[in-house]
Amino acid sequence: MNMNDGQLNELLSKVKANNISWDTTNIPVEWRQSKQKFTDDFKNLRKFCQVMEKMGATRMNTWIISSHNSLSYNENMKQTASRLAECARVMEDHGIRLGLEYLGMRTLLNQFRYPFISSMKECKELISNTGQTNVGMVLDSFHWYCADDKIEDIRSLKPDEITHVDFNDARTGFTRLAQEDGKRELPMATGVINAKDFLQGLLDIGFDGPLRTEPFNQVLNDMEDSAAVKLNMDALKKALATVGL
Repeated sequence: MNMNDGQLNELLSKVKANNISWDTTNIPVEWRQSKQKFTDDFKNLRKFCQVMEKMGATRMNTWIISSHNSLSYNENMKQTASRLAECARVMEDHGIRLGLEYLGMRTLLNQFRYPFISSMKECKELISNTGQTNVGMVLDSFHWYCADDKIEDIRSLKPDEITHVDFNDARTGFTRLAQEDGKRELPMATGVINAKDFLQGLLDIGFDGPLRTEPFNQVLNDMEDSAAVKLNMDALKKALATVGL
């Protein structure tokens, strides 16, 4: 984020004029690779957080790859929790929360030699191991479904344990175990994922944070922006209506 004060003020004016609020952004630190790469990226994190604070943006996120070629589960847990805790401490100084997204696809769980986090329960354990109160969970309906998590699992959460929600449907013609990442549908497009249960769980715990679609869908990508936005909004409204919203 290389913005001078004038550019930042101009952006904030546009945000206010259009009644826009901030969602979340990816953490600008590659924490999964070598220690040197992590250290190099980490040096720039505070500056990034300072700009976010000026913007009034309060959320970052990252995803947890659910298998590894060289680290065992315990080794991966220790390294991941330690590095993300370092990042979260810097974020905390600037009022920023970090959301961790577990990936539920069984196809990814078995992609590399050692399985890692792939369910809500395991993600909660990772969050606890960071020791940071500003670390929460990115809850994605696609991964919730692939992990075979249920509405009861959502109800086990407190609303502030979720930083934001990704809301999608899954493809037909594939079992839950065979679903692949990067290939999804808009909410309620297929009915493979129980959108009503997912939303009801969030409603029951009083979640009031950001919710967005993340369909990874080529048909949408090929559309003009305005048409794609309308299709997204129509899908969200249809899904929210199932729980009376």
